[in-house]
Amino acid sequence: MKKYVSIDIGGTAIKYGIISEEGIILDRSQMPTEALKGGPSILAKAIKITEGFCQKHTIAGICISTAGMVDTKQGTIHHAAPLIPDYTGIQYKARLEERFQIPCEVENDVNCAGLAEYRTGAGSGCSPMLMLTIGTGIGGCLIIDGEVFHGFSYSACEVGYMHMLGSDFQTLGSASALTKKTAARKNEPEENWDGYRIFQAAKQGDAVCIQAIDEMTDVLGLGIANICYVLSPQIVVLGGGIMAQEAYLKDRIQKSLEAYLIGSMASHTKIAFAKHKNDAGMLGAFFHFRNNHS
Repeated sequence: MKKYVSIDIGGTAIKYGIISEEGIILDRSQMPTEALKGGPSILAKAIKITEGFCQKHTIAGICISTAGMVDTKQGTIHHAAPLIPDYTGIQYKARLEERFQIPCEVENDVNCAGLAEYRTGAGSGCSPMLMLTIGTGIGGCLIIDGEVFHGFSYSACEVGYMHMLGSDFQTLGSASALTKKTAARKNEPEENWDGYRIFQAAKQGDAVCIQAIDEMTDVLGLGIANICYVLSPQIVVLGGGIMAQEAYLKDRIQKSLEAYLIGSMASHTKIAFAKHKNDAGMLGAFFHFRNNHS
């Protein structure tokens, strides 16, 4: 049985493990990203993780899911936000293949999440499939006939930067925006609030939290509708930690989407919530690798 190292690099945590050729996670762990230490430090962690697994297993490939815009052919980061200093230009594929003499493939984390949901998750077999992850920002992925659409510059579906209402989609509709808005209206420090607390308070009737969530879902409905007018996806899969609140959010997002989409499109656009959650990056990185080494 072939085994693969899969590493999912996020702004807060690095999740990693061993995946079988059948796509089953056999071993998993995680460590802090320590993003502020910069890109070279994260590359060193990826090397150390791979080294540890190579001492215990015969590894057929290295699969990496990462934040940032990825040139998938070169396996490099061609643009990254300031959250991770000195990340732009990091050469995962070249460095890891040179070090271990094992093939390595690299893909953006939202694209990996989309691949996981398309292959074995909430969007299984649907095309086109739009994946949105709602977290610190808003990320997007478009899958057409099983392939991620990267665009000419490997930056297609960077929908978080989409201009909306005098701002942009992620500044208005992300989970971090919800936290900032709630804390400001409560006149409390932002660290006093997170998504979990906001939803718990809303379920108990807190008017400020209810209004903030309603405003967020309205923005999400508008943003998704704008994307749908261009792409007309069969399904929109929503992921990110805040989407664990599916029971509270689903009807609200659906209602907002229907308010902004013409009826004929709304009736042909399904909303679903991601299945794979914390495993999406690792699984998607594996599926991306197998797409390139079938």
